[in-house]
Amino acid sequence: MSQFKNFYSTFLKSVLSAKRDIEEIQLIAVSKKKPASNIIDIINEGHLAFGENQLQEVESKWIDLRKNYPATRLHFIGSIQSRKIKSIFNNCDEIHSIDRIKIVEEIKKLESEMNTQKEYFLQINTGDEIQKSGISLSDADEFINTCISKYDLKIKGLMCIPPVNDDPRTHFNILKDVGKNHHLKFLSMGMSNDYDIAIQCGATHIRIGTLIFGSRS
Repeated sequence: MSQFKNFYSTFLKSVLSAKRDIEEIQLIAVSKKKPASNIIDIINEGHLAFGENQLQEVESKWIDLRKNYPATRLHFIGSIQSRKIKSIFNNCDEIHSIDRIKIVEEIKKLESEMNTQKEYFLQINTGDEIQKSGISLSDADEFINTCISKYDLKIKGLMCIPPVNDDPRTHFNILKDVGKNHHLKFLSMGMSNDYDIAIQCGATHIRIGTLIFGSRS
């Protein structure tokens, strides 16, 4: 049995244990630092949702992959630099890591120029970590309202990455509460080390790299 199938079996058990519906949860296979050949192996097993956190990998792998496998969907989950937002917008289906008004303004311009609208997640810094990207909890309500009311962006949900040494459950529940307050039901949370807890806390999108693709050099 392949590593992907092994993980998927465990993933299903976690979903059932949490009394969740598998249809409610999007499994995103995070393929950073892995070659296109590894991605194709996963596609051939029937999986279509993938994630990258660096634009150079999106451009080097996914332009060709999307031509050959148009049914795939690509999620951008990394920090966004404003000068790179156009390429991210053009090459990715969903963006999980919006955290600054400057990025929001650039996206709005691109939507107008290209006459298209995409779906987005806002990254919330639930631990208020100085070194980490994301909107601080104290600014989250205003930021969410501004994105929706002023810029008319289609905010699909919220994303977070818990602090390494904290109980992830605390942060997943914080994100869930913020989402509930704004009627945002989609929550991008949970990675290889804590996805089962994220599922218990209501995650709708989990981002799995190592458990699907193996360790990275």
